[in-house]
Amino acid sequence: MSRIGKQSIAIPSGVEVTLNATNRSINVKGPKGNLNFGWRSEVDVQHNETDKQICCEIAEGTEATRQARALWGTTRSCINNMVEGCKKGFTKKLKIVGVGWNAKAQGQTIVLSIGYCHTVDLVAPEGVTFEVEKGTQITITGADKQAVGQFAAVIRSKREPEPYNGKGIMYHDEVIIRKQGKAFGV
Repeated sequence: MSRIGKQSIAIPSGVEVTLNATNRSINVKGPKGNLNFGWRSEVDVQHNETDKQICCEIAEGTEATRQARALWGTTRSCINNMVEGCKKGFTKKLKIVGVGWNAKAQGQTIVLSIGYCHTVDLVAPEGVTFEVEKGTQITITGADKQAVGQFAAVIRSKREPEPYNGKGIMYHDEVIIRKQGKAFGV
């Protein structure tokens, strides 16, 4: 049994859920955005409007295989993230460490000066916004958890932190284990 899948999802006030069982899709609308998701045929999703809850189950007639149980928990987690994202939103923070390295916001494009002979320009996906503070602090926000995390990972991948000098783009709470360089004159 999936411990995650059998938990029901509470719908907070201010969030509207529209469930279409025929084509297996759900639409969640809230103050932070509008998201939709289509689930697989191995899973059933029911929306109880009186209790304001969403329940996920393995579909009838489907054998409870390992894959079906995994999809059951994954579907529940995706729908829960949609409800939470439309209500509160998600945030990722990055910091740039390096002498002369910085970031600038130009509309929906972030311009990174991170030690290359050219700047790195990245366009934020739809529904994702970012702010640059002090030139070295980047805050990425949005309703879609996957899109926020993916955009943060793309930015970080342009100059991953290295263990010798500690330079690079890293998550705000990330700890880089430093290595000792070569010892000269031993």
